[in-house]
Parts: sequence; C-alpha cells; structure tokens
Amino acid sequence: MSVRELVVLGTASQVPTRHRNHNGYLLRWDGEGILFDPGEGTQRQMLRAGVAAHDIDRICVTHFHGDHSLGLAGVIQRINLDKVPHPVSAHYPRSGQRFFDRLRYATAYRETVALLEAPVDTDGPLVRTPGYTLEARRLSHPVEAYGYRLVEPDGRRMLPDRLAAHGIEGPDVGRIQREGSLNGVALEDVSEVRRGQRFAFVMDTRLCDGVYALAEGCDMLVIESTFLDDDEELAVDFGHLTAGQAARVAREAGVRHLVLTHFSQRYPDPEEFERQARAAGYEADLTVARDLDRVPLPKRR
Repeated sequence: MSVRELVVLGTASQVPTRHRNHNGYLLRWDGEGILFDPGEGTQRQMLRAGVAAHDIDRICVTHFHGDHSLGLAGVIQRINLDKVPHPVSAHYPRSGQRFFDRLRYATAYRETVALLEAPVDTDGPLVRTPGYTLEARRLSHPVEAYGYRLVEPDGRRMLPDRLAAHGIEGPDVGRIQREGSLNGVALEDVSEVRRGQRFAFVMDTRLCDGVYALAEGCDMLVIESTFLDDDEELAVDFGHLTAGQAARVAREAGVRHLVLTHFSQRYPDPEEFERQARAAGYEADLTVARDLDRVPLPKRR
C-alpha cells in the first residue's frame, strides 16, 4: 500500500528548545523518502521517529542557515555508514555550494553511496519521475533561498456506471486503461480526470510571488510561521512570515491541509499560532506541528 505522509523531525527556528529540535521533515511519497532541511540533531530525531537512512532518496535544502542545514554532515555520513543501496540526490541553492561542500566533507569517513549533487539556481522543474515533478521557486530571505513543490501527474478515475453502460468489465477494464480505447469506446467515455496530489515546502521567507506559486492548489502546504502577528515588523526585518500571513496564503491558494512550523522560542503557547491562523480566515485542516508528528496527506479529491 502506498504511503504519503509528513514525518516532522524538528520545528524550532534558529534556537532549539527543550521540546523542539532544529528543523527536519521527511516526506514519504509512496516508496520514496524526501528529507527537507536537516538541521542539527536530525539524525537522532530520525531514530526517535523510526526513520532509517535507507528511507532517504532525496535531500532538499531551502537555504544555508544552520537551523536548516547543520544536520547534513551527520545525515550524509549515516547514509554512507549504513551503505544505503540506492543513489541519493541533493538539491540546494547553487550559491551555497561552498557550504554544502564543507558539510559533506566536514570530517573523515568512507564514501559508499553515490550522492548526486543537483544545485538549484532558477525557478521551475528540477526533476521528473513517474510519481511526481519536483519544482523550485525563489523566496525572499537575507540569503538565497528556494521553496520546493511536488506535483503528481494527473491520472484517470474509472466510473463504474459508465463502464457498465458500455458492457466493459473484468480484464477489459485494464485493457481500456492501457490502450485508451476498446471496441470503439474511448477511455474518456468511461472515466474522468483524477487530479494529481500537490505538496509544497516553504521555509524562511517574506511574502513574495514564490510563496504563492508554491502554495497554489496544494493538498498539503508545510510553511514557516516564525512569528505571531503582533511581531509582523520583526518578521519583515528578518525575512520571515507570521501565522496570519501563512494562513492567508493558504486560504487564497486553496490549500487543503496547512502545516505551520518553524516557531520562534519567544512564544510559550503554540496554540496561539492556530488561533491566529483561524482568525485570518483559514477554515480547512490545520496542524500546528510538533516534533515527531506524523501528518498524512489528505485523501485524493
């Protein structure tokens, strides 16, 4: 059975707390695992969450501030120590190549796994697989930063009443799906478009075009909400979002499940983030992320 879920490894911004580790998020997408922004302590959080190095197929780093990337050294070495049997791809801003190199070779170890470097320097598609297209969009932060978005290809949903009306049953259902027509009946006559799922990951940024492009029509949006609305001026100064801003983006973009994360240590009550998101008019599913949460993607439309 295919699994699509977000495993939250850490939710703190800049400074970890007693209850929040630095960032780290693993997206399970069917049989593939995509690790986003492994901050310091990610390797231990993986252990606590039941995530193995073998689960990682791709690493996506939004930018090279420490809370989003200092865990790379340990994760990369663990991938090699465990002799992961498949290549692992790494995406990160090309302008931070020197930081990636330093983290990749921070200490001596034996390389046993092909780590495929694929730096990002422009908006648009990065890679296409049978299960999704991975895209990037530039964000607005004091250092170069990109957000990421997965878009599943549209498929088709078979309609039992139309199949029955045309007398198509049993093995012939699979045949018309494979061949596109059967005895003069087109696939479009007995099915409808099934929209592919969409997932976006948006970290440190002010409001900008990239945020909206990434969020548009997403089934799940994982987005930073470092500050509460009363501190919007601080958010703008430091290149971040507030809970209300993130929620308004999600509302306007038609997001089905909003996941707020990357919280400043200055706020003792995480529930206030939910209250402000609801006050901003977001009415769909909402998760204020906690370390080790597992958040399933919504069921298909």
